[in-house]
Amino acid sequence: KHLEIDSPYNTYRYRGLPPGPINNPGRKSILAALYPAKTGYMYFVASGDGGHLFSRTASEHARHKARFEQVRRMVRMKNRKR
Repeated sequence: KHLEIDSPYNTYRYRGLPPGPINNPGRKSILAALYPAKTGYMYFVASGDGGHLFSRTASEHARHKARFEQVRRMVRMKNRKR
């Protein structure tokens, strides 16, 4: 069905990026980029459940990253059993 639409924006039909923007940020996103919250966080990594883990230090980030890798291994093993 998606292959029937002949448009340069149809990434099912044409490789690579489309010729123009595919999305626009909302007002809140623009304001957050212009005026970021002062948190002290320097790193972030996926939590494995759809969220993110934020860290202030490299060692804290390494722990969070190891936790994510463990979750990812468990998900891969679970998916192999299917």
